[in-house]
Amino acid sequence: MDILLSVEEAGKRLGGISKWTIHAWLSKGKMQRTKVGGRTMIRESELQKVIDDGGKSPAPKRRENFGDKQL
Repeated sequence: MDILLSVEEAGKRLGGISKWTIHAWLSKGKMQRTKVGGRTMIRESELQKVIDDGGKSPAPKRRENFGDKQL
């Protein structure tokens, strides 16, 4: 079973990064959030994913051109 951490606790575990950085990573999909009531919590396994990825952002989605429309 995964331990749930607050955004602030997650930042501390990742070397003292700010809660704003954690929120940015959540928005970009770098980490997944778990909602408990109204609180945003981070599973310990999500921290491990960030560590394993070396802090890299996910690859940007590729856009395809079809005629004059970009999808």
